[in-house]
Amino acid sequence: MNENTIEKKGIKETLSDALKSFGLPRIIIAGFLLLLYIMAPIVGADLPTQITNTINRFSWNAIMVLAMVPMVHSGCGLNFGLPLGIISGLLGATLSIEFGFTGGFSFVMAILLATPFALLLGTGYGWLLNKIKGGEMMIATYVGFSSVSFMCMMWLLLPYDSPNMVWGMAGKGLRTTISLEGYYDQALASILQIKIGNFEIPTGTLLFFALFAFAIWAFLHTKTGTAMTAVGSNPVFARASGINVDKMRLLSVVMSTWLAAIGILVYEQGFGFIQLYMAPFYMALPAVSAILIGGASVNKASIANVIIGTFLFQGIVTMTPTVMNNMVHMDMSEVVRIIVSQGMILYALTRKTEATR
Repeated sequence: MNENTIEKKGIKETLSDALKSFGLPRIIIAGFLLLLYIMAPIVGADLPTQITNTINRFSWNAIMVLAMVPMVHSGCGLNFGLPLGIISGLLGATLSIEFGFTGGFSFVMAILLATPFALLLGTGYGWLLNKIKGGEMMIATYVGFSSVSFMCMMWLLLPYDSPNMVWGMAGKGLRTTISLEGYYDQALASILQIKIGNFEIPTGTLLFFALFAFAIWAFLHTKTGTAMTAVGSNPVFARASGINVDKMRLLSVVMSTWLAAIGILVYEQGFGFIQLYMAPFYMALPAVSAILIGGASVNKASIANVIIGTFLFQGIVTMTPTVMNNMVHMDMSEVVRIIVSQGMILYALTRKTEATR
């Protein structure tokens, strides 16, 4: 066997290992997304606009997907209780407006005001999950759903009086949708924004996500982060090593809840509205699906899983309705989006035991 043959065999094995590591499901989804991008200009859709939409949706949702990582590392599973963090963010957002903060500063104040709620709710949520080890994801689902339903009453009863938020006729109770114009609409997206024709990159939002992604990556490489990972990998060994298992689990839940609060604020600044009442009800499912599609499992997740999964999920959800509409010349966007997003969620949940290295 000559050197060329050995070199070719080595390259082939390297590519095979890389493809195996990336995972066949992700290759298929990525290929389908690429096909949609190729078809977009053929069916009459503006490709730069569609790429911009995908990047925007990625930047809006990435931190909420990142919120899954701490709980997965600690062994608490996928955070179906994400609405608790989202509610904390909504409280921070509405209080920021209620207190009269405007412009980009209102975004900073929304984060600061949301933080105590996230810490409080995260602590209670973590305490509950420590009491029912083994059934975290099932209990978390009910916690998320019940908290959203409870807040549907509270949005009507809490003593807000800002004319920009309350119902005009009744003078009390918050509206279903609140505009962020004049507040923190595009607060991050407008920072260092790159615009070339119809192609835009929300640089500020992407950098904001990169900051949090780096912070989580760095934390997981600290002594505390390593202890948290050890708890998720083998709690018996971790306890024998002197690690306080319940404390690590509680910390991961608080971190996840706080990240979800920040994530919904980032979503709102890009979207331009605050949506209350039943809006957070199903927001955990796309985040869970995205990280699973990215290659995570119920006990292993990485920053790469977050980035890959969020881009693939949001790309498919964004591009499929657009291409379908232009092909059949009918407005089926909402129907197609529901079918595709729910199908992606169903697919992701069937792959929850798999993980890539």
